[in-house]
Amino acid sequence: MAKERKKKRLWYWLFVRIPFWLAVVCLSLVLLCKWVPVRYTPLMLRRSIEYCADSSYHTQKVWVPLEAVSPELIRAILLAEDSKFPIHRGFDFTRMEYVWKKHRTEGRPLAGFSTISQQTAKNVYTWGYRTWFRKAAETAWTLLIEWIWGKQRILEVYLNVAEMGKGIYGIEAAAQAYYSVSARDLDFEQGLSIASCLPNPIHLLPTDEPSPSRKERMERLRKRKAEISFPGVL
Repeated sequence: MAKERKKKRLWYWLFVRIPFWLAVVCLSLVLLCKWVPVRYTPLMLRRSIEYCADSSYHTQKVWVPLEAVSPELIRAILLAEDSKFPIHRGFDFTRMEYVWKKHRTEGRPLAGFSTISQQTAKNVYTWGYRTWFRKAAETAWTLLIEWIWGKQRILEVYLNVAEMGKGIYGIEAAAQAYYSVSARDLDFEQGLSIASCLPNPIHLLPTDEPSPSRKERMERLRKRKAEISFPGVL
């Protein structure tokens, strides 16, 4: 009987108590970040460890509210990173299907379909390593922030924590580092230059002469500017 009771207790902890308290902790973290500025993230800690031997590396980050960011900059970021941001619920299934099809038919990598919501969840709540476990955790966190934060808060946090250069996190730090202005003073072209580097912000600089492929992408985004609106966000 004692052995049976221990077994039942173990199952109770594994499938009731632990999941319950894990859910409580996750919900508490999401609720906290809905109101409190996110000053530090796991990715920032990871980079600090990776560059611990690099004396030139230091974290640059300045939190700013969404209303202190140029609307033209926001438009450029949304066009480049997630043009369906106002209408999806955290995941762009059409884009996922397209990327999966290209992967199966042409062997392209399974990348480039993460929404701003997913990127925010990844940056704030995970280490960012490319593993299936991280993707599963990212999915859960994405659902939670979409439900609890809403679009305005997700965008605000994203713009403040996204990696935008070596040691540069957030749009205010990027604006100061690259253009010596505040984020509220960035125009569409400057925003487009920053957005075009986000796929590889460690090695691409907005102020560098863009490569032919990057120029082509920026031109496509310029043409889409008048075609796409962002209701509820801009």
